[in-house]
Amino acid sequence: MRNLIKSKIKKIIKEYKNASIQYIISISFTVIAVMGMLMVGSALYLRFINSTQSMVSENNKSMLDQVNLNLDSYLRSMMKVSDATYYNVIKKKDLSTDSINKEMDLLYETNKDSLISICVFSQNGQVVSASPVGELKSSVDPRESEWFSTAVNKKENLHFSTPHVQNLFVDPDNKYRWVVSLSRAVELTNNKKTTSGVLLVDINFSGIEQICKSVNVGKSGYVYLVDREGEIIYHPRQQLIYSDLIEENNKVQADYEDGNHIETFQGEKRLVTIKTVGYTGWKIVGIMPMEDITSDYRKMGFFAVFIMFFAIFILVFINMFVSSRIANPIRALEKCVKKLENGVNDVDISISGSYEIQHLGKAIRSMVNQMHTLMDNIMIEQESKRKSELDALQAQINPHFLYNTLDSIIWMIENENYDGAIIMVTALARLFRISLSKGKNIITVRDELEHARNYLTIQNIRYKNKFTYSIEVDEKMLDFASIKLIIQPLIENAIYHGVEFMGGDGEILVKTYSKETDLYIDVIDNGLGMLQEVADTLLTNESKRERKSSGIGLKNVHERIQLYFGKKYGLEIYSEPDEGTTIRIHMPGVNYYEINKKEEEK
Repeated sequence: MRNLIKSKIKKIIKEYKNASIQYIISISFTVIAVMGMLMVGSALYLRFINSTQSMVSENNKSMLDQVNLNLDSYLRSMMKVSDATYYNVIKKKDLSTDSINKEMDLLYETNKDSLISICVFSQNGQVVSASPVGELKSSVDPRESEWFSTAVNKKENLHFSTPHVQNLFVDPDNKYRWVVSLSRAVELTNNKKTTSGVLLVDINFSGIEQICKSVNVGKSGYVYLVDREGEIIYHPRQQLIYSDLIEENNKVQADYEDGNHIETFQGEKRLVTIKTVGYTGWKIVGIMPMEDITSDYRKMGFFAVFIMFFAIFILVFINMFVSSRIANPIRALEKCVKKLENGVNDVDISISGSYEIQHLGKAIRSMVNQMHTLMDNIMIEQESKRKSELDALQAQINPHFLYNTLDSIIWMIENENYDGAIIMVTALARLFRISLSKGKNIITVRDELEHARNYLTIQNIRYKNKFTYSIEVDEKMLDFASIKLIIQPLIENAIYHGVEFMGGDGEILVKTYSKETDLYIDVIDNGLGMLQEVADTLLTNESKRERKSSGIGLKNVHERIQLYFGKKYGLEIYSEPDEGTTIRIHMPGVNYYEINKKEEEK
C-alpha cells in the first residue's frame, strides 16, 4: 500500500514537471486559491462568531449612551428650571414686600409638559409659593419627606428622589401622579433677613418612562432604571415584578461597573450593559439574552459555505482565463524560438512578442529626446499643479451643505413656509453666483461679505436660529480686493466647532477693519474655544477639527492667502476655552480694480 502511494505521488510529480505552463499556472493558482478561500472562510466565520458578541456589546453601550444622553438632557432641563426659579426669582425678591407667584406660574406654564408642580417651602415646612396648586393636605408635613430632609442636610447640591406619588397638595382633579422630586436648599429674604428654605420641582415621571421605553435591545431584550441601592425606578415589566410574578437581578446589577457583563440568572445566560446617569447616581441597565446573539450563527454558517463555494468557482474560472492569457503569447514565442533553433530564417515572430520588443527600442530613443524637455518643464508643471489644486479647493462646495439646504427648502415648501423658502433659494442663488464669479480668484470685499451673509442666512435657517450673527464693515473697504471664498470656511468652522451645540446662545460676528495699510477681517464666535497651544497648531498640522468641514480648511485658506500676497499675510487664530475663538484674516489693503488689472495681465 505504501509503495502504491509513493508511485502515485511520483507519477503526479512527473506529470506536473512535464505539464505545460498553462496547466501548471491554472492548477497551482487554483489549489492555492481553494486552500486560501477555505482558510480565509473558516477564519472569517470563527472571527464572526467571536466578534458578534463584541459588536453587540458595543451596540448596546451605544444605545445606553443615547438613553443616558436623552435622560441627562431631560434632567438637565429640569435642573435649569430649578436654577431659574432660584437665581432669577427667589434670589431677587424680598418676600415681605414682593410676590413670586406670577413668576412661578410663568415657569410652570413654560414647562408644564415636563413638570407636575413647583413649590417653595420655608424651613418650617410652610408653603411660600407654589404652582399650579398650593394648598397642602392637612395630614402632610413636608419636613417628614425624604426630599426635604436631604435638601436641608446637604445644602450645596441638587437632589433627585426615587419615583413616588405626589401627595402633598389638595388636587381638585383627585389625580395621583407619579413624580421624581428635585429638591435643593434655598435662601429666602424676608425684611432683608435671610432664612433657609427648600425649593421643590416635581418632574413628571412619564417623561423618564418614555425615554427608557423607546429603546429596543435585540429581539427580546429590554432596558430598565435603578437607583444607587438597586431599587427599581422604571422597568417595562414593573407590575409583574411588584406582583412577584417575575424577578429581576437588580440588587446585584446595581453593584456592576459601567460596561458589559455576562451573567446567568434563573438558568438564562444574558448580556448585561450598565451606564450610570450623572448627578443622580441612577443606573441604566440593558438586558439582552445571549440566545438573541447566537441564534443566527447557523444561518451565517450556511451562508459562509455558499459564499466560499461560489468564490472558489469564480476563482477557478478566472485562473483558467488568466493562465491562458499568460501562456498563449509565451507558447507562440516558444514556437518561434524553436524555428530559429531549427535554422529557419524566415520566422514570423508573433505580434505579442516582437511588436513589444521593436517598440521598446523606439520608446527608449524617444525617451532620451524627451528627457531634457521634461526636466525643463517639471518645475513649471509642479507650480501650475499646486496652483490648480488650490484653485480646485477654492471652488469646492460641500455636497452635504447643498443637499441639506435643498432638503430644508423642500421642507419649508411642504409646510407652506413660502417666505422662508424664498429667502433660502435667493440666498443659495446669490451664494452660487459669488462662488462662480466668472472664474475669478480675486473679488471685492463687498462680494465676499455678501457671500458670507448668504451663507449665514442659510445656516441660520437650517439650524433654526440656534445662533445669531452680525456683520460690521467700514464702507471705505467694500471696494478692497479679497481672495474668493475665504470667509465662508471660517464661518463654517465657527458653526460646527463653536456654536452648534450652544442651544440658541451662539453668536457669530464678522468684522472688517483696516490697520495702517492692511485689511483685516475677523470671524468671532462665543463657542467652546480651545487652548491657545491647540489653536497655534491648526495652521501647521492636519487638524481633526477640519474633517467635518467642506474641505476648504483653515490651513488651505492660510496657504491661498500666502500664495497670492506673500508669507507675511494669512490667518491668525486666538482662542480661549469656554470664551470663544477669533480667526483673523490679514491681507494687504489694495483696491480691487488695481489688483484685478494685474491679474488679467498675467
